[in-house]
Amino acid sequence: KLTFSADISITENKSSEYEAPIKAKRSKPEDAGGDELVYHPVKLSRSDLYRPPTAEELNQLKEAESLFHCSLLKMQMEELLKEVVLSERRKGQIDLFIHTVTKLLQTFSNSQEVEISDLSWLSGAVQVPFIMVPKTTKGKFHMAPPASVDLIGSYPLGTCTKPHVMVDLAVTIPADILHPKDALNQRYARKRALYLAGLAEHLISSSDIGTMHYSCLHGNRLRPVLLLRPPGKESSNFTVRVHACPPPGFFKPSRFHPQRNNIRTEWYTGFTEPPTPHYNSSILGDLLPRAHLQFLSAVSSQCPAFTDGVALLKVWLRQRELDQGTGCFNGFLASMLMAYLLTTHRISNTMTAYQLLRNSLNFLASTDLTVNGISLSKDSDSTAPSLSEFHSAFQVVFVDPSGHLNMCADMTACTYKQLQHEASVSMQFWDNPTVDGFHSLLMTPKTMIRTSDHVFQLCELVKLQSSCKKLNLLSELMDYSGNYVHTALPYILSLLQQGLGQRIHLLTHSLPPDPEWSVESEAPKYKDQPPLSFGLLLRPELAVSVLERGPSADSPKAAEFRQLWGSRSELRRFQDGAITEAVLWDGEKICQKRLVPRQIITHLLLLHADIPESCVRYVGAIVDDVIKMERKVPSTGEEEGLLVVQSFDDLSRKLWKLEGLPLSITSVQGAHPALRYTQVFPPLPLKLDYSFFDRDKISRSLMPKEGKPCPAYITPITVICHMEGSGKWPHDPLAIRHIRAAFHISLGELLISVINISNSFIDGLLFRIQVAYHREPQVLRESVSLGGLQVVRDNEEAQALEMATIHKPLLTSTLHGIQQQHTCFGAVCRLAKRWLGAQLFSSDITEDTADLLVASLFLQPAPFTPPGSPQVGFLRFLHLLSSFDWRNSPLIVNLNNQLSVADYTEIKNDFMASRESLPVMFIATPKDKKISVWTKRAPSVQMLQRVVMVAAESLKVLEHQLMDSSQIQDVRVVFRPPLDVYDVLIHLNHKQVPLLNQAVDPPAVTFSRGILTDKSGASSGGALPVVDYNPVSLYLTELREAFGDLALFFCDPYGGTVITVLWKPKAFTPMPFKTSQASARSVEVTGEVVNTLPNVEAILEDFKIIGNGLVKSVEVRSERWSI
Repeated sequence: KLTFSADISITENKSSEYEAPIKAKRSKPEDAGGDELVYHPVKLSRSDLYRPPTAEELNQLKEAESLFHCSLLKMQMEELLKEVVLSERRKGQIDLFIHTVTKLLQTFSNSQEVEISDLSWLSGAVQVPFIMVPKTTKGKFHMAPPASVDLIGSYPLGTCTKPHVMVDLAVTIPADILHPKDALNQRYARKRALYLAGLAEHLISSSDIGTMHYSCLHGNRLRPVLLLRPPGKESSNFTVRVHACPPPGFFKPSRFHPQRNNIRTEWYTGFTEPPTPHYNSSILGDLLPRAHLQFLSAVSSQCPAFTDGVALLKVWLRQRELDQGTGCFNGFLASMLMAYLLTTHRISNTMTAYQLLRNSLNFLASTDLTVNGISLSKDSDSTAPSLSEFHSAFQVVFVDPSGHLNMCADMTACTYKQLQHEASVSMQFWDNPTVDGFHSLLMTPKTMIRTSDHVFQLCELVKLQSSCKKLNLLSELMDYSGNYVHTALPYILSLLQQGLGQRIHLLTHSLPPDPEWSVESEAPKYKDQPPLSFGLLLRPELAVSVLERGPSADSPKAAEFRQLWGSRSELRRFQDGAITEAVLWDGEKICQKRLVPRQIITHLLLLHADIPESCVRYVGAIVDDVIKMERKVPSTGEEEGLLVVQSFDDLSRKLWKLEGLPLSITSVQGAHPALRYTQVFPPLPLKLDYSFFDRDKISRSLMPKEGKPCPAYITPITVICHMEGSGKWPHDPLAIRHIRAAFHISLGELLISVINISNSFIDGLLFRIQVAYHREPQVLRESVSLGGLQVVRDNEEAQALEMATIHKPLLTSTLHGIQQQHTCFGAVCRLAKRWLGAQLFSSDITEDTADLLVASLFLQPAPFTPPGSPQVGFLRFLHLLSSFDWRNSPLIVNLNNQLSVADYTEIKNDFMASRESLPVMFIATPKDKKISVWTKRAPSVQMLQRVVMVAAESLKVLEHQLMDSSQIQDVRVVFRPPLDVYDVLIHLNHKQVPLLNQAVDPPAVTFSRGILTDKSGASSGGALPVVDYNPVSLYLTELREAFGDLALFFCDPYGGTVITVLWKPKAFTPMPFKTSQASARSVEVTGEVVNTLPNVEAILEDFKIIGNGLVKSVEVRSERWSI
């Protein structure tokens, strides 16, 4: 809707621009002073008319094109802002609740002074939101009304956005409760927690407060907060977050220098005094919120679009899961970043929100705060730390206006690198007019499981305690006040980064969520938080290497290499004569090599961090199991697919060398999915057991024996041989077929006599060679009318031949090229097609369509990078199916990068103009911009709706299973179709299902299918085997021909043992009696009206008769219909 309205407004503007001059030509202007204004046509010479545009004119054209793209994106962002900013009604609710809370906070009386560790003054109704370890510390505490209650944060600034509306309220702790030395030994942190507990106890009895919970500010356990929600229906609309803060200026900021210690080791452990920068930052953060609000308000008042710019940046961060949790880049940092860019004049006060977002992302993409930190402080005092001192204490540095606080103190270098990477990717497709920049930037969620190629989790976080000991992190543990998860995380990340090295582009980790618990419960332990998740963005060409080659044996770095890898490091001699340290990982097949990163991670974590392999849950390739093939060494088919392509290349070379044909061969092209690596289960070389078959007496071909199981399915791999054009080719379709038949005979004789190939059986694989003449489809379209005129009419026969001999070979060679660029392309296609088959959609989404859908994920991956593993590619395939706007948008697959921007515009305009007559799923390619030949026949509207619905549910279930360690790991559940929606189930005899071993849940098989297990004997030649014989598909074709007007039939082509039947909605509508339409119908006479209805009992019986020997039983599910 948004795009449509934008297009209309642009059209209107254009028309108004062009209408004005036209009217001026036909009428006298009112201000012409009575003189008649005459227009004369400008006469241009031929050279002027066809003169190429100047450089200035080209620049103007480029600017106009860019302006249109930017204007559309700008309008879309303006619409988005209307959705995320708070309404006046919501603001009124918030203001009223804030007023109520403020009044309640001023109404309680003072309590008696007690020791900090004495909690007797608290009733049992509430708990203290703090883990008291060590148990005691010095100091006195008493409750008193707050010195002041102020709004801070995004709400008063105007940058608060939906859907998670959080309003921050600063409650100032009275100065007489605090002591100047409370910065030491967690005294202030404990008093702060006690004060919040006192507030909670006072508010818990009030009916004006709905629910109350504790949480932590950005996961920092030293900074607990109190969450208040209003009562009634408004409880889910917003949350008020109460912060307890010291009076402004109560502590000297210089006390919290990153090099100073504020936790006495004697009190905590009994060792020497290390600096405590993270502890210091926690207290400093409570000192400065009002000053930060004043600074941001002053900057915001200078830039009208500041609040909208921050809102857009917050939406961008939220979609990438970077705005919440410990060490996140939250809305406060987003505001401060934009303020930094404004104060340093990197952006102008007059810029729009669109420009502010663009410049902010550009700055993030090009600036590394882990190396060169930035500061908002202009004239800080002499006690403020320098940037180099901040860098020595923290991984990421962004200093606040006071010059004392690093606002990124809790952020890891990996999180900032992820932020930088995301900004860089966003900038790459921002100006690309072929990408829907708005949806990619701001509307597409980028979850870790869908963004990272491999994901693993650390499940038992309590093990990180021993990691801290092993890594000797006791001083850091004190700095983090005992939080061993946050203490160990940066060191584990550094260790993994070092070990994985060039195998990965990026290492990311989940941000531990802010805990939330009832005020009546104790603070949760550190081990109770969800597992830590890590994401790997792989370099596919390096990630699968099984060899880690180190420095030479006499190099100074050899000891460091051995220290990193431990016992896995050994000296090896290489072919170039070098003797170096090296680590060799296990991996014979590609599917095993893909998991080399898993071996590296588990080895390093056990060796250096004392984390056993049982605590590491690696979910990088779990889904790949559904395409594993039955071999001695498990394989997901990559090696088998390569053998097929190598055999085809060998056959192709032999065909090119053939001599003796009347016409030469102009091209040899594959037209089979196996030749582009996308066959779900690639054909395997076979050795036949000839005793299992009968032989035909004439042709000596093998025949299935009656009463024996169906023989193993042998896939014919189609190869198209185009013969050269010649004036001797006839112009009659029948004559052309005869000529082609003659060529087939000659080709067969030559293959047998010259090359000793019989029946195209090479390396145990069977190829079906088809001779083609490039003009034959055109000849089929030509006919002569009664008047003797030549007429060209398209027809199904010509389309089918063109598809088989031109479109499919071209698609096969193009997709083969994508596989050469992206090594996991074929595996993603195979997973996608296995899912489509298992969910009974393979007759609606054909193999070629599925391959094109997957190709679009690699060619236009925005906002992601191209998939680097089969699993993440499959998840994105499900997301594409379920979220793409098939009704209003064409899916454009830019094969070989042949489409220009003008082509994109033309395709979209033609699509909108002819939408009603085009297929419901429209896929455009460079050779097919207007028709969508691949989806012309299927799917229908109803089937596409079901595909979208099942894909959405499968994606939800699968992502939940992969990321939730408490789930039983059974990813095959998304490959099992729901059968309750079908009316009839036809159960098949397992012995007659030739592809039974490819089923999602293959049953145990005790019978043979005429294949010898010794594959080494697979050889060329021999008797022609039973080729392309699949009783299930033949039976399915017969059912559709006989009863296609009454029902839809579905079956999994990969070992499915059930054919499902769904009656068409109009199948049971009475129809007038006609002798030509009496098949499978019974007559019903009502008075003088004679109607016919489907004879369901006879039809069900026909199902059994047609499938005699194949059908085991017919199960009728007649809850939704009656016989």
